[in-house]
Amino acid sequence: MSTAIATKPLETTWTDICNLEQIPVAGGVNALVENTQVAIFRTRENKLFAVSNFDPFSKANVMSRGIFGSTKRDGRDVYKIASPILKNTFDLETGQSFDDLSVFLRVFNVKLEAGRVLIGVLW
Repeated sequence: MSTAIATKPLETTWTDICNLEQIPVAGGVNALVENTQVAIFRTRENKLFAVSNFDPFSKANVMSRGIFGSTKRDGRDVYKIASPILKNTFDLETGQSFDDLSVFLRVFNVKLEAGRVLIGVLW
């Protein structure tokens, strides 16, 4: 006889970070969310991305100070961040490293509500 285990559906907990204007256009900021450093980036079109601030190559919390840009990859525009230390580059949408496809930054949900930037963590 098998027993089904009831599981609670994952819920997103949203943390209010700052006003959109506090994030530089084509740049990033660092925020502490649930004891985790998160790097938040804003494009010229006000699209937002949030990834771990921890650079897995240099082992430092520096990604929010990285070199922000975009490139064409597989026929699409890809926003990217390069570590300010070793210049390893990551896709901001997926977190995948362009230098080592087995390495990823953790990606966080991010949204804009009434001019405020919120970061979501799944629980």
